[in-house]
This record gives sequence, C-alpha cells and structure tokens, in this order.
Amino acid sequence: MTEYYQLALKWFEYVVVVTPVALVFALGLPALLNRKLPEPSINRLVQVTTTIGLVASLGVLACMLLLDIQHDILDLGNWVAIHDHGQSHGTEAGFHFLVKFVFDRLSMPFLIMTYVLCGTIGAFASRYMHREQGYNRFYVQYAFFLLGLVTAGLAGTIETLFAGWELVGLSSTLLIVFFQDRPAPARNGLRVWVVYRVSDACLLLAAIVMHHMLGAGDFDILLGHESWPDGHAHGVTMNQAVAVGFLLLAAAAGKSALVPFSGWLPRAMEGPTPSSAVFYGALSVHLGAYLLLRVTPVLEMSIYLSAATFALGLITAAYGSLAGRVQTDIKAALSFASLAQVGVIVAEIGAGGFGPWFAWLRYVALIHLIGHAFLRTLQFVRAPSLLQDYRTLENAIGSRLPRPGAEKGAAPSHAHLWLYRAALERGYLDALLTDYVVYPFVRTFRFFDGIERRWTDLLAGRASRESDDINPTSGKIEELS
Repeated sequence: MTEYYQLALKWFEYVVVVTPVALVFALGLPALLNRKLPEPSINRLVQVTTTIGLVASLGVLACMLLLDIQHDILDLGNWVAIHDHGQSHGTEAGFHFLVKFVFDRLSMPFLIMTYVLCGTIGAFASRYMHREQGYNRFYVQYAFFLLGLVTAGLAGTIETLFAGWELVGLSSTLLIVFFQDRPAPARNGLRVWVVYRVSDACLLLAAIVMHHMLGAGDFDILLGHESWPDGHAHGVTMNQAVAVGFLLLAAAAGKSALVPFSGWLPRAMEGPTPSSAVFYGALSVHLGAYLLLRVTPVLEMSIYLSAATFALGLITAAYGSLAGRVQTDIKAALSFASLAQVGVIVAEIGAGGFGPWFAWLRYVALIHLIGHAFLRTLQFVRAPSLLQDYRTLENAIGSRLPRPGAEKGAAPSHAHLWLYRAALERGYLDALLTDYVVYPFVRTFRFFDGIERRWTDLLAGRASRESDDINPTSGKIEELS
C-alpha cells in the first residue's frame, strides 16, 4: 500500500507543476497565431486547469499525511550545466540550473491558497471582464502569473525561484498597463517595473553569492534537509549569512512594497479589479514575505538580520496605517491596508529569529499571511459593488449615510498637521527615491551619453543621431511620477 501512495504522490506532484504550464500553452499559442479563443472556451480552460491543480495539490497533501512525510522533493534535473574549464564532467564545479520543487509544510499551504484564489478570481473575471477589449490578453497574463506563482512557491533552488519571481513580476506589470490607451497606467507600470528590476537585481546577486559560497543554489544545501521551519543553515559563516540575508531582504522589500519601495503598491491599482485583487491584494504582495519565511534559518543566524527584518516590518506597518487613513478612493485605501498587514507579517518573521522562545511566530506569520490573502481578496472583489450598494441605499432612504467622524489623538495640533501632510504625500517616499536614487543615475547616464554624442558627431562631421529629433516623452521626469 505504501508503494501505491508513493506512486500517487509523485503523480500528483507532476500534475501540480504541469497544470499551469498547460494553461499557458492552451491560452498563449492561439494568441500567438492570432486566433483568439471565444470567452466560454477560455473560461472552461481556466476552470478545468485550476480545479485539476487544486485537486492534485490536495492529493499531494493527503499522500504526505498518509506517508507521514513533511518534506518531499520533485527533482527535474539540471536544465543548464556549465562545467569549469579543466574539471571533469560529473563534478559539482561550475554552474548548474537545477529545476527542483519542494513540497513541505510551508509550500503546501501557499500552493493550495494559490489555486483557490486564482480559481476564484478566474471565475469572477469571466463576468467582470465580459466583452472587455483585451479579454484574451488578460487571461494569457493570468496564466503566466499562475505559472510564476506555482514555480516560486514550490522552488527548491534559487534559480527556480528566480524564474518564477520573474514571471510574476512581468505578468503583474503587464496587467497594470492593461488599459494601455490611457497614459496613467503606462506611467505607473513603468514605475512598478523599475522597482521590480531593483528587487530582481538583489535576488540575482543573492543567487550569485550562494553559488560562490556553496557551489550551488540548492536551498537544501543552504537550509538543511529538515522540514520547515526546523532547518538550520549549513556551510556558511555568519558574515556570509548576513550578506545573503540582506540581499534577500532587499529583494523581498521590493516585491512586497516594504519601505522605501512602498510607493508602487497604490500605483499598481491601475489594472482591472480582478488583477488588483489577486495580484496586489492577495498573492504577489505576499511573495516577499513568503521568501523570508523560506529562508528563516539564514535570518536566525544573525540577530542583526532578524532585528532589521523586524524593524522594516514595523516601519512598513506604521507607514501603511498612516497613509491609508487619508486615501480618498477605496482601492488605494485597501492597498495601504494590505501594506500595513504585510508589514506586520514581516515583523513577525523577524521576531521569530530572536531565539527559540519566539520560533512559534513563524507559524503565526504563515497563518497571518494566508488569512490576510483571503480577506483582502474578498474586499477587493466586493469593492466595486459596495459603492453601488451605498448609492442605492442612499437613494432609497433619501439622505446621506452617516460618515465616521475624524479620530482625535493625543498629539498636538502642529504634529497632527505634519502627520497629515506626510500621509497625504505618502511619506514623500516617491520624491526621495526620485531625487536621491533616480536623478543621480539619470545625470550619470546623460553625462556619458553627452561624451559619446560629441565623439560620434566629431567623427561624422555632423549630427550623427536621427533620434535626437525625436522627443519620446512630452513632459519632464517629474511628470512620470
């Protein structure tokens, strides 16, 4: 009987991984061939694939419980293997792109949550996006998002994680600019894309450092073969753990909109409501926190790293709570409410590294993450009809509904005014990033571009670039913010 359970476990694991790939091909290939599928066919494909993925996920969970397994590996081997010059084949030297998936007590809840929420939003979007121009495009990007999230959630190596991380970022950004005939979504999508690039660069640097230290990007080598959260970092010194840990923390901060990258989250609400609900209210915004949960053995090696994670979470929670109080549209208010909760989750993860007495906070963070994702999805999906219900109710009673009064705190009036301005300007984070991060890069690039331009003009004996006459933007860089 045990052999049958083990065979079923592997079969379910393959189905979980292959299902989103099949959805990408089923929706993407007709779009590439300019043969758009009708809406009912798309809806059936999404319903069937998410249902199969969810059933297979539950099958994996059932088999693991029956076999009393807390940590199982699906190894698809090296997809890229570059050996060092002079090394014999078959050694571990060189670079290996190992595709490996981990099924454990951390990835299984995240996987089941992903399929449940994506299936719910897929069904909701079939009505919300009905007859919308770009209906097929929405679902193609939805399929890539589901594939990226399943890949990142189950990743057993940092290379696999990076592949899923990129798919999530790319599909999320494309959905922000879904309404591409308006300038605001394109501007906000560009801002989000730039922040994602910073996050991706930090994750890529962490992968390089891991390969340099361990010769591989396998999480089992770094975090041990024990089931989450009982793993312990192996083969790295304190300083190496701090270096990798801070890079991963920066990557998580960009992906989860932690301070100072928080400005992109309300901008991401330019996309359709279904994408706002599942991407920025439920799943994508939690991916950074999920990464920190995965690498908790690295965080707990240094009290400074745990303290930095804890402090970053608290600062983000305070910032999200403050900025959310002055928002005038419901999607922006919900985005800052999500940010505040993500900050608390990150603070719980950081506090879990303060010692064995606080290790239980990792479970609290995981439960908090899942509960918050479901609640926020419900709120985002309910938001459009809630406003209509309010208007209908006010028309029925013939007067305005009572509004909650302003909260009065203990701070003096000048402090209230300063806090109000800071909240209204969203903590001036965008202005600080623009003035102290973006402008130095722009000035540096313009300086070298000027040198190159003068040199090419000198060699050509005239203006050497036809592109000089083209103005790609109609405004200054401040207008892109």
